[in-house]
Amino acid sequence: MRLSAYPAFTTTAFQARLAYRNQVWASVFGELVATFAYIAIWTAAFAGASSVAGVSLPDMITYVLLAGSLLNWRTDRLINELGESVRTGDVTVFLLKPFQYPGFLAANHFGQYAFDQIVITLPVAIIVALTVGLLPPASLFHGLMFLPYAALSWLILFCLACLAGLLAFWLLTVFALEWFLRGIMALCSGAIVPLWFMPSQLAAALGYLPFAWVSYYPSAVYLGKLDAGQSWTHLGIGLVWLVALGSFLAWLWARARHRLVVQGG
Repeated sequence: MRLSAYPAFTTTAFQARLAYRNQVWASVFGELVATFAYIAIWTAAFAGASSVAGVSLPDMITYVLLAGSLLNWRTDRLINELGESVRTGDVTVFLLKPFQYPGFLAANHFGQYAFDQIVITLPVAIIVALTVGLLPPASLFHGLMFLPYAALSWLILFCLACLAGLLAFWLLTVFALEWFLRGIMALCSGAIVPLWFMPSQLAAALGYLPFAWVSYYPSAVYLGKLDAGQSWTHLGIGLVWLVALGSFLAWLWARARHRLVVQGG
């Protein structure tokens, strides 16, 4: 199958979400409540201080929206879809089709991600901007650099979610795997607490793990917490992580296919 066919999966996934309008309204309300809850927590944590460790309250309000709603998207759909396909045996159908199953998953869930950002996150961002205020990028350079960082963030998190989901070939279930990954991401990616507020040794260790490129580094670049040299350096390290995770995903998928063939006789 040609690569040009994969965007059709993205479009179909986007359009399919439009059918559940009541769920959309509920998701917008839930995201709005969660976002304002985090804003309230950080407002109380600053306790009227203009800045803490060189970070201002407007920085943190913007960080909440970037690191949480925009970058740290829900991976439970992807993991559960993989697990259900393995449990029911539907994954064998995809092996007969003229496309790569991981590529199909990427196209399909990017459509769902795009839907979430346009229909859910964007209205929440507008409401937050009008009521509390959001910061623009620190500079034109940081705004432009945020774009490849955001793409890198999505791809790394997709690889991590796929790796977790593929464990279903050996565990035959993905029960609690999505919770496990969500817990790791909450702590290690900086989605809830930025690395600059963590103990220095812990922040230094987490800063070299791939999870930090999902939420922390893209948000830090947007807010101007990394200079030009640091931005390019961390982008390069993130690309190395992406290649490593992508290669490991390809290897694990090849092993999973072999295991499926062996199990099938």
